Amino acid sequence: MNFAAFAALGDKMKLNPNFVVHNTGKETLLVPTAKAPFHGLVQGNPTVEFILNCLSKDTTEEEIVSAMSKEYQGELSDMREDVASVIAQLKEIGAIDE
Repeated sequence: MNFAAFAALGDKMKLNPNFVVHNTGKETLLVPTAKAPFHGLVQGNPTVEFILNCLSKDTTEEEIVSAMSKEYQGELSDMREDVASVIAQLKEIGAIDE
């Protein structure tokens, strides 16, 4: 891992307040408000829901991975990849404040 990638793991981030997390009981939806830079719905699985819940307060990628490893069984490297992928997608739509 290069230094820039490692440094990014420690950057604090939080869910943009212009997005609302809604759980229907069957799936998790990320719903933008009228002020959000993205217009549409984002559907997520339980992993996405867990990550979104972690992003309700200032956190880092590594803190999310750590919390996930306490909740779920699996390879830490897979969890890191999942968290990084979800965060990258959320950043693309403007759903994360850094």
